[in-house]
Amino acid sequence: EKIISEAFLLCTDYEHLLSRTFEGSDIWEINHSGGVPFPADAETLELLELALYYGDLSGGSFDVTLGRLSEMWDFTGETPSVPDEEEIREALSHTGSENIVISGDEVYLKDSSAHLDLGGIAKGLAADKVKEFLVDRGISSGIINFGGNVVVFGGKTDEKGKSLPFDIGVAAPKNPGSGKIAGYLSLKDGSVVTSGNYERYFEENGQRYHHILNPKTGYPAETGIDSVTIVSERSADGDALSTACFVLGLEKGIDLIENIPDTEAVFITDDGQFHFTSGAEELFTITK
Repeated sequence: EKIISEAFLLCTDYEHLLSRTFEGSDIWEINHSGGVPFPADAETLELLELALYYGDLSGGSFDVTLGRLSEMWDFTGETPSVPDEEEIREALSHTGSENIVISGDEVYLKDSSAHLDLGGIAKGLAADKVKEFLVDRGISSGIINFGGNVVVFGGKTDEKGKSLPFDIGVAAPKNPGSGKIAGYLSLKDGSVVTSGNYERYFEENGQRYHHILNPKTGYPAETGIDSVTIVSERSADGDALSTACFVLGLEKGIDLIENIPDTEAVFITDDGQFHFTSGAEELFTITK
């Protein structure tokens, strides 16, 4: 119980370090420094470097400089609404990874009107760090469930002492909140991350707007995909890749994952069809 409590405190530490809305966090300080270099924590620098890597790898489909747009859309607020088109265009003019400058242990934004939002990758890093913490404390097997991010290690043991994989459910996008799953992945060690259009959204004038924004348009990505699930070793990688693939769409998303070693993906398109990268189908069981 002591170790579990310490793991929860570790999660709080990462929220206070990486949340754009927590005043005094590294990301809050960078966003409000007016372009003045800020001495960031080593783990903040690690995450920004990883975010820049996946931004480049995905051709900009993963972009952590969408903070202004995230604030405008306010998907987690009580009364979110569609921002004015001119405001979206203005916010878009202050995005782009070229605005992020890392020099030694300092970070600043070349465009002082740009804002960082690490919501698409920070949860993955926290899950990875919690796993490291538990393993370092001698825990040999476990599940870390952060909602859309699940990390497992060590497998589960049956009554005969045999090690078996965990079964990790993937939500049915057409039935959000129902507890129904579209299928499950069997995995002893690794990360499963799902990005979908069915968790955070609002409706306005009969149209639904979900929280995964297209960095090129400033509006929710519309690529015919309901969810993307990434299987990888690290959750931070899966976090960034699930968002990137959702924005890229089915064909380009599969191409991206096929070129990344030890990484697989399951796509569920808006017609209810499943699409797999070359090694994913053997891991995934569709529920009837």
